[in-house]
This record gives sequence, C-alpha cells and structure tokens, in this order.
Amino acid sequence: MKAINEIKNFSAEFKQNWLQYLVLFTGISVLNQFVFIPFFRYITTFVLQKGAIPFVSLSNLEIILTKHPFVALALLIELAALLFVIYSQFALLILVIKNQFDLKESLSEYGQCLKHFRLGSLLLLAIYFLLIVPFANIVFRTPLLAKLKIPQFIVDYMTRDWILLTVLVVFYVVIFILALRFLFTLPIMVLDKTTTREAMKRSASLMKKSWRKVLGFFITLGIIAILAMVINSVLAYLLQLLWDIFPRELALILATINLSLFQVISELLLIWTSTISLLFLIKITTKEEKLPNASHNKAIVTPIMIIWIFAIIVNGVENVFYLTGIDDHAPVTISHRGVNDKNGVQNTIEALKKTAKFKPDYVEIDVHETKDNQFIIMHDENLKKLTGVDKEPKYLTVKQLTQLTAKEDGHRGKVVSLDQYIKAAKKLKQKLLIEIKTTQHDSKNFVANFNKKYGQTILKNKYQVQSLDYTAVKKMHQLNSKIPVLYIQPYNLTYPRSAADGYSMEYSTLSSDFIWQAHLQNHVVYAWTVNNTAEMKKMMYEHVDGFITDDVAKLNTTIEDFEGRKSYAERLLNYMTAFPILD
Repeated sequence: MKAINEIKNFSAEFKQNWLQYLVLFTGISVLNQFVFIPFFRYITTFVLQKGAIPFVSLSNLEIILTKHPFVALALLIELAALLFVIYSQFALLILVIKNQFDLKESLSEYGQCLKHFRLGSLLLLAIYFLLIVPFANIVFRTPLLAKLKIPQFIVDYMTRDWILLTVLVVFYVVIFILALRFLFTLPIMVLDKTTTREAMKRSASLMKKSWRKVLGFFITLGIIAILAMVINSVLAYLLQLLWDIFPRELALILATINLSLFQVISELLLIWTSTISLLFLIKITTKEEKLPNASHNKAIVTPIMIIWIFAIIVNGVENVFYLTGIDDHAPVTISHRGVNDKNGVQNTIEALKKTAKFKPDYVEIDVHETKDNQFIIMHDENLKKLTGVDKEPKYLTVKQLTQLTAKEDGHRGKVVSLDQYIKAAKKLKQKLLIEIKTTQHDSKNFVANFNKKYGQTILKNKYQVQSLDYTAVKKMHQLNSKIPVLYIQPYNLTYPRSAADGYSMEYSTLSSDFIWQAHLQNHVVYAWTVNNTAEMKKMMYEHVDGFITDDVAKLNTTIEDFEGRKSYAERLLNYMTAFPILD
C-alpha cells in the first residue's frame, strides 16, 4: 500500500532526526504554555477589567459591541494578533522541517512570507483555521487552537431532535469537505509565498487531483497511531499488574516509572504523528521526494533536553500524588434539573423524590419570575416544549402555572412553584443549587425580591445560587454576601475575575489552568453537564470541585472507582480512561 510505504519513509526520516523534531515541537509547546497563552489571557482580562466587563459570553456580547466599542476594538485587535501568532507557528514549523532545521534559511524564508502577508487576509485566515481545526489537531496539537470548538452542550442539545441532528450532521459534512478542499492553503502560502486567497484557489485545485491519496494517507496514519497507543496502554497496564505483586513501596516506585514512561511514549507518538503529517503535506505541496540533510544546533538542543528532564521529574512527583491518592478529594455531586438518567420530568417534585435516593450533594433547579412576581421552577423561557402552552412564565401567575402538567421522556409531573419545591426538598433533606433565569421581561426588583423571600432559607439550608446573567450574580452578591453565588459560563476566554464566589463552567471548554487560577482565589469550579465517564475522570484528575450531571448514579460509581483505595494497575487504568487515546 502506497500510504504505508510513505509512512515508512517519513518514519525513517523521523528516526534519523528525532531529537531535532523533539526540540522543535517541545519548544513551540513551551512557548504556548508559558508565554502566548498566559499573555493573551492576561491581555483579555486586562481589557475587560478596564471596561468593567467580567467576562465575554453570549449573554453580554451585544452589550460589548454596542456600549463598549473601544473594548470590542481592542478584542478584535487581540484576535488579529492571535491569528498572526498561530499563522507564524505553523509557518515556522513547515519551514524548519522543509529546510531540515536550518534556522537561518527558515527565518529568511519566513521574512519573505511576511512580505506577502496582508492584513486583509486575516478574515480569510480566520475562516481557514476554523475549517482546518480537526486536521490541525492531527498535524500539530496546539492549545492556541483548542478553544476553536463547538461547546459540547450545543452538540448534546442538537442530538436530541432528529431535525437538529440532521442539521448538525450536514454542518459537519460541509465543514469536512471545505476543510479537505483548503487543507493545503497554509503550506502553499508558506512554501510558495502567496496570498491567502491565491493559496485557497491552488489548494482547491491540488486537492481535486489528490483527495483520495490525502484521505488514504491520513486514515492509514490515524489507524497506525491508534494501534501504537493501544499497544502502549496495554503493555503499561499488564506490566503494572506484574509490578503490583511486589511490596507496596517498591510497587509505587515501579508504578511511578511505568506511568511516567507511558506519558513520555504517548507524547513521542504524538510528535511522530505531527512530523509524519507535516512531511506529507510538504511533499505534496513542493513535489519533492527527499528533503536535504538535517542540521544540528546543540545550543538549542541542550536547553530543550533540560526542560524535558525537568518536566519528567515534576510529572513524576504529580504521578506519585495521583497513584497514592494524596491529592484526592471527592467532588460535589449535583443533579442537573433534578433528574437522574431520565427518571422523570425535569424540575418536578416527582423526579426530585426519585433522584434524592441517589443522595446527590445538590439538586440543581431553574427559577423564573411569574406575572405576579412569584417564582416558578422552569428551565425554558417558553412553556410549549414541556406543557404544550405557547407562553412565557412571565405572562402567567404562579396559580395558573402550577395547574399545568409537564411531560418528558414518557413521564408526567406538575409544574411547581419554588415554595412547593423547597418544601419537598426540606422533607427529603436535599440541598439545592438554584439557578436564577432572567429575561428581558423580568421586573427591575427580580433579584431583590428573590433574596428578600428566600435569602434566609437559602442560608439556613446551605443552598447555593448560580446564574448565567452576571448582573444577577453581582446583585445577589451585594444583597447577601453570605450566600455562595456562582457565575455560569458556556465558554471561557479569560482568567477568573469577578464578584462571584465560584464558577459553573461548560466542561468541554474548561481548562486546568482556569481551575488552578480559581483555586488560588479560593473559588470553586463546577463542570456542567458531564455525563461521560471518561470526562468525569478527566475533570477529577484536574481537581474540579463539582459536577452537574444528568446521571448521578453514574457519577457516584465513577467517583468511587476513581478515588477508591485500589491497586496501582487500576489507578493507571483510570488515568488511561481519563485521557483517552489521542485525546
């Protein structure tokens, strides 16, 4: 098979110059982790603080654009700078590999690339990077591109309805076709010194002739890489089963070495995959069969090797903590909308009674204001989906609302007021996480009325409050600073800076860096909505404080499995589950 032969030839090149490739990819990763990512996060945080804006989210995007034009302009300039940095990194990667680590020649060619770079190309470049992210993660896994993704909660929502699912599938198919069509845009821009528009045209023409070859190559490479990771995982686990026979102290030493070796081999496999991919793209673009001999630069190799040794030592210490369970802490368990695995209608007392049997630390519910300024338990801004009544809660009284019956997943349940729900929760001794849902139709004293009526009850029963509306979070904190108030974010771009006591973050966009920064300020971080075992374990490994989930039973089992006093082999297996192959 031609793809396998090409992979063999590229692998021979990688084997010959593996140290240079290790230096190249590690150097860029270090720059990203310790320079570019902190820089852009701090700049974003600084700009937003100057505009008295705590976060960028869908809820305040319109406000930023209309009422804070200078902040919007600064964020656009920052976005342009970020795109340029991403372009520069990929450009230098391609040039350094093409010139086989001749830095002088690579920098000279990079200067020529800049002469052809136009500010007007940034929009096209942004579109290109959005399209190419799935392929870019194969070629080079950079955290600078990690945020360019559809949050998982949107994907989950669209898979619940066949029409939305069809739209999602069509969307992904179109994105895949366009990404494949423009795959060679950046290599052509860099290697042939052309504009983005011209490179896109040439990429489309080139891909028309060679799409079968390209797909065959990447599919073959992906299969080989996955098989290699499976073998690495299986061998590490089987070896640890053997090591666990020895006395516990010796077994811990061997387990630490085993886990560290597994991590190093995994990282080398990822670098190998990235190198092979880039070599293939360069070959197709330039039509060169063989690259020149690699040059060696000991001045660069030495510090990078020191960084690797230091990283392995630090990681080894972290592995000891993980394997021994020293840094374990049981996360808070929270039932999303009061259900467990579709056991009832969301936000109803019928579902609460069933879910409370699984003993979640909190049950999360949603509160809307009614026409008579009371409070009803309902998530959606329109009642039609659950009750068939095409009206908003704000236009009905609490008496009218509590006469409605909601239907979901084959279950029925009465729509209830917050008073009724709290009364039932007290009987069950179940603590609540109350989300304040705001709309443009709410009264001006919504939050004040809520605090006046329920503030003491919340404090007495040790409930918590959260909201997607930062204005509500800030107001609640001002009115009653003793109540823990969390700010919900569906997407994160900045470091945690707000009046909130903690954060409820969409899990697929949540980073360990954000968790660490929040913990420095003694703020908790909850992840929502986490229903997958692997993601639960991954979040626990990164020390998230709590989980909002639709399946409390699964979460309880996962926590017990992850934090139980188990053998080192099982701990190793937990790590592999938390960080799946090529994740």
